[in-house]
Amino acid sequence: MHAWLVEGKIIPKKRISIIGTGFVGLCTAVGFASKGYDVITSTNDPEKAALIKRGIPPFYESKLKELLQRVVGDGYLRCLTEREEAILNTEITFVTVGTPSQPNGSIDLQFIEKSAYEIAEALQKKIAYHLLVVKSTVIPNTTEKMFRHILEEHSGKRCGQEFGICVNPEFLREGSAIHDTLHPDRIIIGEYDKRSGDTLESLYRGFYGPDLPTILRTNPQTAELIKYANNAFLAMKVSFINSIANLCERIPGADVATVAKGIGLDERVGPLFLRAGLGYGGSCLPKDVKALIAFSRDSGYEPTLIDAIEEVNRVQVYRAVEFTEKLVGDLKEKQIAVLGLAFKPGTDDMREATSTKVVNDLLNKGAKVVVYDPMAIDKAKEIFDDRVSYASSALDCIRNTVCCIVVTEWDEFRNLSAEDFVEHMKEPNVVDGRRIYDPEKFRRSVRLVAVGLGDY
Repeated sequence: MHAWLVEGKIIPKKRISIIGTGFVGLCTAVGFASKGYDVITSTNDPEKAALIKRGIPPFYESKLKELLQRVVGDGYLRCLTEREEAILNTEITFVTVGTPSQPNGSIDLQFIEKSAYEIAEALQKKIAYHLLVVKSTVIPNTTEKMFRHILEEHSGKRCGQEFGICVNPEFLREGSAIHDTLHPDRIIIGEYDKRSGDTLESLYRGFYGPDLPTILRTNPQTAELIKYANNAFLAMKVSFINSIANLCERIPGADVATVAKGIGLDERVGPLFLRAGLGYGGSCLPKDVKALIAFSRDSGYEPTLIDAIEEVNRVQVYRAVEFTEKLVGDLKEKQIAVLGLAFKPGTDDMREATSTKVVNDLLNKGAKVVVYDPMAIDKAKEIFDDRVSYASSALDCIRNTVCCIVVTEWDEFRNLSAEDFVEHMKEPNVVDGRRIYDPEKFRRSVRLVAVGLGDY
């Protein structure tokens, strides 16, 4: 078996299985495999498995494809559709299945529950100690009261003896997930017992070697809550600066970008997540904020602040269409361009993307909409079908339109000049929903409205 030499000690490389091949699961699998670990991924989707076996990721993530092709080609990563084989042939299993929102905002744990039953069946046949690591985002007490309970009851084995459990929340950023996997800023280990925590810490010590980040060991419930608190705090910063942006728009000469820079210089605040725009989206922040609100209420606490975070974000996106109407009036039958569909650059993910709300609002007001995104066009076609037109480039998208709304800050859009809009648009009206253009330069030839910019 392969081994690491760490602090003068030989640490065998554990064989790893990962249940779930979504964003977190596949990036985690590729990360371990890239360092020479034998990794088995497991999915119930035969089509996904077929793609991964060929080195093709089922979604776009920067740098993922080339790394996946390498580790599959080198034989360090395999993909199976059988859970049992994956668990019986490894020592540590990461659970990374999805935990989507239910209609009321609470967390849907059906995939965690199903995985627990499948793992329990495999554990019945296993003699050696096995560590289960819950990396999925779950509300406090899920791992202890549901996951462990199912494992013990249906495997006939005891946690802390024949198997161990840790909660190990992920903090990957879509678009930078491979970098974050290889260079995290911290590792949270919520351990059922010391042996479980020691086993997982040993894995990470071998994986990161001298570059080991700070490790915080705690109990499972606290680790589960850390993930929710982390994402709620980031969402709070976004909603806060967007509230200030809405105020700036009512003050002639005020600019939220400068306000954000000014407060970001305070080391107690910091500059990250203080970029005003059309609100946060994606698969994490909206879902996790909703789940934290629902969990708080179920626990007998009214989360007033977190409620406000969500409400500010809910209405912020509609500023884009309000700006468009101020520029061109009634939108009926008018050709409007939307640049950017993915919820952020570096991914094709459109889950909870602000673009979806912007496009639907435009359509409801009778506009003719043409859209473009460097990576998310195929996902957009599944959502909008033939209700919009699809462009092949940014310039193709804005051609002969009367207004352009920038929704995602791809570099391709950032590199557009004011002259590009003047040359290709029927009327050079631009709504900068992500503050990527210099208003002073653009306003010399373009009618520009930007989030958080006064005097429009």
